[in-house]
Amino acid sequence: MKELVKKVTTVDIKEPEKPKEPPPPPKQDAAPPPIVAPPPPVNINVTPPPVTVVTTPPPPAPVVPIIAPPAPVVAPAPRVQPKGAVPRGNPANWATTNDYPTRALREEREGTSGFRVTVSPEGRVTSCEITSSSGSSDLDEATCSNVTRRARFNPATDGEGQPTTGSYSNRIRWVIPKD
Repeated sequence: MKELVKKVTTVDIKEPEKPKEPPPPPKQDAAPPPIVAPPPPVNINVTPPPVTVVTTPPPPAPVVPIIAPPAPVVAPAPRVQPKGAVPRGNPANWATTNDYPTRALREEREGTSGFRVTVSPEGRVTSCEITSSSGSSDLDEATCSNVTRRARFNPATDGEGQPTTGSYSNRIRWVIPKD
């Protein structure tokens, strides 16, 4: 067998030279900071200067003559104890099941209407106001309408026993009548 010999040639390839960076400048030593002496010690426990207190007596109080207030005027006691208006008859008769508003009956509404009336010296109702609503305006209106029409009173009296204007408060409970 024949041996083959190959010839190998080597070539050196040189890389182009890179420009060299200049070396950094040498570090200059900074001047050391100036030497500062520590502050002198401060004595915190300094005793305050002595305080001298001079007392001066207050001037004498002025003399004010005492004048008694006038005696209160006392109203003469009433000859008769005043009384409020008192219903004549039974207040339950002022509004009956026959007075139930038709629409409220049809819609099955019930409730309690609180009222206050003003009573004349003659014992008749002169005005009526609802103080707590039943929740239905027609029941409240029926309350004042019936009480104003039907209620009669022994009028209120003043301290002389004379009839005077008074007031009366009560409630009417509206309940759907059972057949």
